[in-house]
Amino acid sequence: MRTPSRAVKALVLTALPLALALTACASGSSDSSADAAKPKQMASKDPNAGLMTGTQLKKALAPASFFATGFAVDPSGARDSGSTYVEPSSAPASSKPDCTKLNGTSWIAVTGLSGVSFAQNDYVDKNTSEDIAQEVDTFRGTTAATVLKDLEQVASACAAFTDDQTHSKVKVTGQTASGLGDAAYTVMLTDSAWTNGTTLIAARVGTNVVTVMSTDGHDNGAATAKKLTQQIVEVLQKTA
Repeated sequence: MRTPSRAVKALVLTALPLALALTACASGSSDSSADAAKPKQMASKDPNAGLMTGTQLKKALAPASFFATGFAVDPSGARDSGSTYVEPSSAPASSKPDCTKLNGTSWIAVTGLSGVSFAQNDYVDKNTSEDIAQEVDTFRGTTAATVLKDLEQVASACAAFTDDQTHSKVKVTGQTASGLGDAAYTVMLTDSAWTNGTTLIAARVGTNVVTVMSTDGHDNGAATAKKLTQQIVEVLQKTA
C-alpha cells in the first residue's frame, strides 16, 4: 500500500481549512438568500393582500346627500369590519336555502358565503316606512363571482316563500342585469299584502360585491335600487 509523503500530507492539511471556510461561506450565502426571500414568500401567501378593509368600503357607500328628503340613516344598521379582516365562511349552494333572508337588509347572507370585510347602512323614511339599504362585501380569490352565481340558484329555488310578518306568499323573480360592474343580478320580491314590492341588486366589482335593497317609489323600488348600485359601483371602480 502506497502512503503519501509528508509534503503531500502538509498540502492536504493546509487546503482542508480553506475548503471548509469556502464551504461555510457558500452555505452562509445560500442561507442569506433564503432568509431574504422569506418576507416575499410570506407576503405572497397573505390571502387578504390587496383586499379592501371595512374602513375603506365604508367610504364607498353613498352619502346622506344621495337619499331623498325624509330618509335618515338608521344608526342600528350602520356597521363595518373596521381596519382588520375577519375569517370568511363558505357553504355549498343549497337547493333549499333560507328564502326568508331575502326579505332583510343583509340579504346576501342567503348565499351562505361571507367575505373578509364589509360595510353597510340603512336609510328609512319614518313617514312612509320605505327602506333603502346598501352594503359592500369583499371576498378572497374568485368567491365574489361565485356569490353572483349562487344568487341565481337562490332566486330559482326561492320562487315563493312566506313572509314571517304578514304570513302571505312572496313571489320571487330574478334576472341578470347589464351595465353594473363586472356582473350583476336583480331580484324582485312582490306580495299582494304589501303596499310596494322590493328590489334587490347584487353587482360585482373585482373582489367586491355591492348589494342594495329598496322599497322606495311605486316601481317596487327598482329605479332607486339601480341608481344606488351604480353610485357605489362607480366609486369602487375609481378606487380599484
